[in-house]
Amino acid sequence: MKKCIYICVFLYLITYINNMKRKIIKINEDLCNGCGVCIPGCHEGAIRIIDGKAKLISELLCDGLGDCIGNCPEGAITIEEREAETYSEKKKTETTAKQSGNTIKAPSQLRQWPIQLHLVSPNAPYIQGADVLLAADCTAFTMGSFHNDLMKGKSIIIACPKLDEHLEVYVDKIRTMIDEAKINSLTVAIMTVPCCGGLLKIAQNAVKASTREIPVKLVVINIQGEIEKETWA
Repeated sequence: MKKCIYICVFLYLITYINNMKRKIIKINEDLCNGCGVCIPGCHEGAIRIIDGKAKLISELLCDGLGDCIGNCPEGAITIEEREAETYSEKKKTETTAKQSGNTIKAPSQLRQWPIQLHLVSPNAPYIQGADVLLAADCTAFTMGSFHNDLMKGKSIIIACPKLDEHLEVYVDKIRTMIDEAKINSLTVAIMTVPCCGGLLKIAQNAVKASTREIPVKLVVINIQGEIEKETWA
């Protein structure tokens, strides 16, 4: 009988220790946009993007320090005090080892198809009243955070001023987007290499030929994938 009591007390203590109140992060999925910016700040590997939302994958991995909070642009992460499993350094080490191949995936910000300017209709529904990103082909391959930093919330069109033909068609299409589709703004993303400057010229000629005034932003990316210049044209 005493042996059974001791076992019950022992099991109770283990359960109590493993589920005592402590600080742990809380993610508001209504605010989370799935950008994944919080993930690098979580050195324990406790957060993953699942179905387009940040998730706490294990209470054992969260140390409750909240390093991820300052990285969240939407304010979706807070710290609460509640019953939770005790943080496990061993579990963290095991998880980190499994994730050594870096399996973090950021969600795509692509909102439409097609994206090549020759194929895009200037009166397509996704162009109407949109904030449009006109990007040189190479920019997305150079800048690792291209989707979250430049594409998010925009309709995108891509072009290469050096290799594409019939560039005069580009000028007229962009003019039509401004005058008829009534786009809200135009962001031009180019590389620092000389051949990319032609894309800015195309945009400038289209703006000059249009009857509406819209804000135009220029973003220049260097070959290391960093934004070297960002200015309103």
